[in-house]
Amino acid sequence: MHTLLIEDDATAVFLTKRLFHHEGMPGELTAFLSPVAALNFIREQVAAGTPPDVILLDLNMPVLNGWDVLAALEPLKEHLLDRCLVYVLTSSLATGDMTRAEAIPLVTGFIHKPLDRNELHAILAQVQEKR
Repeated sequence: MHTLLIEDDATAVFLTKRLFHHEGMPGELTAFLSPVAALNFIREQVAAGTPPDVILLDLNMPVLNGWDVLAALEPLKEHLLDRCLVYVLTSSLATGDMTRAEAIPLVTGFIHKPLDRNELHAILAQVQEKR
């Protein structure tokens, strides 16, 4: 399982990596503090025919926020749907954010930070189910 974490908070990245390691998650976790670099990486992976299995996307980031990233992924939708599960991973408690995320076809789910072991195993089960 190749997971891409787009998160501007280095502490959150550290904790997520630690959770993946502690839970013995298969595959690779690639983290980007910069959403711009993450988008370039996703475009390269899609062009190579190897999009990530999972994207964990923070909403509140400088330069590009999570909504901007989702809008930038829209042209790649046909290459990502059914191949890549996108989860909004956020500290936002706004119900409007959840409603907005649920309306975007690329978004598989909405997870409140911090990611926990049960959510992580549920994501793994979904990845295994789609294969």
